[in-house]
Amino acid sequence: MGVEFGIGASAPRRNWRNQGERLSTIHRVPLPPSMQGGADMHMAQQSGSLSGLGLGTLFSRRTHFVPPLPSRIPQNSDLHLNQAKHSPTHHELGCSTLPCHPASLIPVQDTLPEYPPGLKLPLPATWSSNGKVSGPVIGIDLGTTNSFVAFTKDGEKLVGIPAKRQALVNYENTFFATKRLLGRKFSDSEVQKDINQVPYKIVKHTNGDAWLEARGQKYSPSQIGGYVVQKMKETAEGYLTKEVKHAVITVPAYFNDAQRQATKDAGAIAKLDVLRVINEPTAAALAYGLDREESRLIAVYDLGGGTFDVSILEMQKGVFEVKSTNGDTHLGGEDFDIVLVDHIISEFKKDTGIDLSKDRMAIQRIREAAEKAKIELSSTSQTDINLPFITADATGPKHIDIKLGRAKFESLVSKLVTRTVEPCKKAIADAGVKKEEINDVLLVGGMTRMPRVIETVKSLFGREPSKGVNPDEAVAVGASIQAGVLSGSVTDVLLLDVTPLSLGIETLGGVFTRLINRNTTIPTKKSSVFSTAADGQTAVDIKVFQGERELVRDNKLLGNFQLVGIPPAPKGIPQIEVTFDINADGIVDVSAKDKATNKEQSIVIAASSGLSDKEIERMMHEAEQHAETDKERRSVIEAANQADSVCADTDKAIKEFGDKVPVEEKEEVMKLVAELRELAVKSQSGDESIKAEDIKEAISKTQQKSLNLFAKVYESRNKEEQSSNDSGSTPPPPESEEPKKKE
Repeated sequence: MGVEFGIGASAPRRNWRNQGERLSTIHRVPLPPSMQGGADMHMAQQSGSLSGLGLGTLFSRRTHFVPPLPSRIPQNSDLHLNQAKHSPTHHELGCSTLPCHPASLIPVQDTLPEYPPGLKLPLPATWSSNGKVSGPVIGIDLGTTNSFVAFTKDGEKLVGIPAKRQALVNYENTFFATKRLLGRKFSDSEVQKDINQVPYKIVKHTNGDAWLEARGQKYSPSQIGGYVVQKMKETAEGYLTKEVKHAVITVPAYFNDAQRQATKDAGAIAKLDVLRVINEPTAAALAYGLDREESRLIAVYDLGGGTFDVSILEMQKGVFEVKSTNGDTHLGGEDFDIVLVDHIISEFKKDTGIDLSKDRMAIQRIREAAEKAKIELSSTSQTDINLPFITADATGPKHIDIKLGRAKFESLVSKLVTRTVEPCKKAIADAGVKKEEINDVLLVGGMTRMPRVIETVKSLFGREPSKGVNPDEAVAVGASIQAGVLSGSVTDVLLLDVTPLSLGIETLGGVFTRLINRNTTIPTKKSSVFSTAADGQTAVDIKVFQGERELVRDNKLLGNFQLVGIPPAPKGIPQIEVTFDINADGIVDVSAKDKATNKEQSIVIAASSGLSDKEIERMMHEAEQHAETDKERRSVIEAANQADSVCADTDKAIKEFGDKVPVEEKEEVMKLVAELRELAVKSQSGDESIKAEDIKEAISKTQQKSLNLFAKVYESRNKEEQSSNDSGSTPPPPESEEPKKKE
């Protein structure tokens, strides 16, 4: 196995789009033994500058917005962008409020500040002021399979195939599949499951993250990934005979914010400036559509060694727009291996009565045999699993000798294959297309060679999968193309990716108020302005959540921060602008600013707040299951908030004008206010017997009665003013008689 290098502009490839452009030439180069079988890598050497990558953003007065795009858009191409749907304003949502300290906020507008057309945003610090990248940019597919790192008793660090070869005799100090631990907490259920499945130690770090331990030393998953990237960097430098400082790294499309940040950390550990983190299915689509002129709707089914992703993309004249994405960040070839390992252990126990599940050396041998059998069954109908001297008891040595047929293997892993179906259906639905409209289905990842997987994809999409890309190399090729785009050597490719889950904040009553919806094109920025809901409020809590449920308790808290020092003022006067900013890597920055004082606080969602894939799946599944319940509960909360406002306004009016209305009618209105307030309090305390319609009916009754009452006050005042005018007016002087003429 080798690593492929794309050397940008080092040699003319062909007339690119008939414009005489030079594009990176893809070279296949044998790797040194230390890297054979490792992650894939491509390179695009810098050719020219990045001066055309000034980012321009156009914002309208409402919530429609166009994501920042490279100013150098493919020539002679039609650029079609689906404008983001308008998010509901505070009038449409009702008067929702933010929980805060010590009081609350209310949204007062849902707009973005207006920017002049063609606004130039600052270039990343990686680039110099003249927009140039120094040296080559490499594209890396940081995969799961064969990304081994081992530490020997002599203190030597091995990476790739050399590490894999000695795993049997050094299993406790040989790490593999650590990509699945990136950005995860030790307490995650997936991590706890992995602890019992891998021979090395997974430990809890001081911040609660899942780390690894070898020979008394602790390592973060990012650190292990960094060693793999570092070895690839050295291999690239040996081939190019020059230093490599920049890279594009791919990640599973369904990686959350923490996992993406952890991937960037791996690049930083290898002393690489990661210019972009792009999704693996998107990279595969770039590789597939590089030389294709016609418009196509593509589905990418990516089942690799550790993760599963599916993306729907529209490809048109060099523009690659991701319509939707879905997946499972803990489903891949490793899970297929584990199922087969468990089966072999079970069969051996039936035959001998010996349980090998606690024998780590035996498990490592079985794991290697299981992986080999899995690969063989993709091309043969039966294979033999022979492991002599696997263990021994009083009767002598024991051996494993099992014949495994493809049908049996497929029945063992059928549940794993079925787990890929629902994400595909969701991706198709989120893209707003029918499966019949999809022109091509690309298979990416080694597990897509399995006949059962191919049949599942064929049945799901109603067509034969395309053979247009190499499942093992497509992602690395796509990373190289994106590296070429960022280095300036590829000018006719534009990539528009999306964020996989909705982002928002908590508002009064525990409501999840979305600022950015899932499958929104990134990079993107969205702001909403809130005001205080209590007099004299001086501080607020901003709680950031990710998910698809209507209430924050059902979503994932990413982080929170406080904005303090707000000048005391009547409610509704201060203006607090909350801004969500997602960069092209999918990493989130949230800020809140008091417009009056310009005081600002912000948070970058860091790796310590990652979502587990089970949480993501639960969010999506429960969002569909409980959509109606969530909608009703939200309606109740919003009605209760409105009731509080009506009660407060009515109380204020009664205090001001109560002495001017009949006592009986005033008491009747006060009774209605008390009943309405009690209804609101009950609903806010979780009384499910209270319906939104009940509160709205009570609001209407209270408003109508108070309106009639204060109409009388208005009429009474008018009469008083009229009477005052009548009594206080001066009558006109009588006409004077003319003096009589003297006779």
